[in-house]
Amino acid sequence: METLKFDCAGEGPGSAVLTLNRPGALNALNTLMIKELLSFFREQAYNEGLRCLVITGAGERAFSTGGDLKERNGMSNEHWRHQHHLIEETFEALWNFPVPTIAAVEGFAYAGGCELALGTDFIIAAETAEFAIKEITRGILPGGGGIHRLARAIGVQRASEMIYTGRALKADQAYAWGMVNRVVPTGRALVVAQEIAGEIIASAPLAVRAAKVALNRGIDCDSRTAYAIDIAAYNQLIGSEDRFEGIAAFNEKRTPVWKNR
Repeated sequence: METLKFDCAGEGPGSAVLTLNRPGALNALNTLMIKELLSFFREQAYNEGLRCLVITGAGERAFSTGGDLKERNGMSNEHWRHQHHLIEETFEALWNFPVPTIAAVEGFAYAGGCELALGTDFIIAAETAEFAIKEITRGILPGGGGIHRLARAIGVQRASEMIYTGRALKADQAYAWGMVNRVVPTGRALVVAQEIAGEIIASAPLAVRAAKVALNRGIDCDSRTAYAIDIAAYNQLIGSEDRFEGIAAFNEKRTPVWKNR
């Protein structure tokens, strides 16, 4: 991969880090990176050894500033639409990724970069992090789910202000509004995200995957339907080997050895 780096040496077996690797362009999403992200999410979705994925940006200045506007300058409508079809598939692949994803954000997370962070399960932000949905200031709308994901994260009124103005949100305000889970010292976002990944991979992998489905599908449903999704997943786990192992490990006062089945 030319625009991405994938490091499986995370916080224990099963944790990995995906780095957007165009630091000279503030990790802007050009067509090549979009294609490589799409291929990555599709391929790694079937990696049974992967239990948690941390996504970050290379360098200290940016997580990602979104679509590469230098590449897009003068782009034909046909080419633009083709590129955006790839973007839509890429974000869908991220939202449907079967294991937990964490964004570790240092510096700018603007436009599509902000949407990429919002597309993960949660965000760890450095003190220097800034978040903005800038598309409307360039004559276009957010095309990576940013409108509804931001509204869900911080509420419609606050999202309206950010989206209509393109104004950037500092890390401390993003935390106060519920957009990010933690604000950490500069240079520590990846370290802290990996520490949390280590806690996640200590949990039963089948149960974590099932919980992610229940969370992501249930939020779009009425409470009774959401509960039905929970119980369907619950009943599937009853017969798993890991359920037996979890109970046995508790009673034997030892760390469980998960088999992922």
